[in-house]
Amino acid sequence: MPALPEIDAFAGDLTALRQDFHMHPELGFQEHRTAARVAALLEGWGVAVTRGIGGTGVVGVLDGARPGRTVGLRADMDALPMDEQTNLPFASRNPGVFHGCGHDGHTTMLLGAARYLAANRDFAGRAVFIFQPAEEGLGGARAMLADGLFDRFPCDELYGLHNSPYRSHSRVAVRPGVAQAGAAFFDIRIDGTGSHGAMPQRARDPIVIGAELVGALQQIVARNADPTHAAVVSVTQFQAGSAYNVIPGHAVLKGTTRFLDAADGTLIERRLRQICAGIALAHEVTITVDVRKVFGVLENDPERVENLIAVARGLVGDLAAADAEVTMGSEDMADLLGVVRGAFFSLGHHGTVPLHNPGFVFDDSILPLGASLLARLVEERGAAAG
Repeated sequence: MPALPEIDAFAGDLTALRQDFHMHPELGFQEHRTAARVAALLEGWGVAVTRGIGGTGVVGVLDGARPGRTVGLRADMDALPMDEQTNLPFASRNPGVFHGCGHDGHTTMLLGAARYLAANRDFAGRAVFIFQPAEEGLGGARAMLADGLFDRFPCDELYGLHNSPYRSHSRVAVRPGVAQAGAAFFDIRIDGTGSHGAMPQRARDPIVIGAELVGALQQIVARNADPTHAAVVSVTQFQAGSAYNVIPGHAVLKGTTRFLDAADGTLIERRLRQICAGIALAHEVTITVDVRKVFGVLENDPERVENLIAVARGLVGDLAAADAEVTMGSEDMADLLGVVRGAFFSLGHHGTVPLHNPGFVFDDSILPLGASLLARLVEERGAAAG
């Protein structure tokens, strides 16, 4: 394993810590136990800690032995609202809450980097450790920014990582420029007229109307967006009815949109609202629409990508490359990178179960390497000229 020897020496501690976070997952803006544990560990290592940034966010600041650049490192702390189905001995103890995306690993890797840097302090500049709440669509990054994150803790550059079961072990992949999609969530409520299931003529059937709407929304990308642009509209929930013989009075549709160009996000929202208004008029019902833009388009700064690859190759050699594909997945690291130039990269690990699956298992063997990558970014970029 190409980790720093000093970090490899406490790999067992990192595994125990990650598994503890895994057993006690918390949803966005409810990461009270996690944040308290993070803050206590940082303080124990001599890192200056500020709690409560953006709700449950934690920021640690550590100055090196010499003047230099300020390097920000970010990890997310929240879990997903889903049940775990791994049967691991350290499985979630909180029903309906599961670290199915690896944020417990991200938090642990950043803590590992902080522990190493605090013990050595033989680096130039300043390290800012950002432990963010509520990444899973709840706006944790925006909450921290609104709370003055980079006004209070200015950074010259910013880095973060995400574990990946889709890449080979120890593979560091990143993409310069647009790398991940922006996203919005939508809620659509159809208020029709209910009736007996045997008398549909007396109803304004929200299920039939909803089904028509699902089909119509697919035409936004197919017949409105530029076909050379990647975009997605997905209806992911359809809620209606409670009995076999009752046409319900209302139905609710929910879903997400994804786009690599912010203008396409605006186009999709405009057409979604227009289509809902037109179908409401055609069927003499009321349709209300709520669209929330939850993620910006994630753009990695090309120069910082080069810096990241140079640092990563010192640990993993040719396993580090700026050749990652664009993904329609979203990350609210995008909002932080919109303020401070930097790069967001993935770190591959063993496993075949995808993220956000109830059977996902994080590979603890990458914890020392992830911590080493983050620590080396501080050591090498802090001493850089620019």
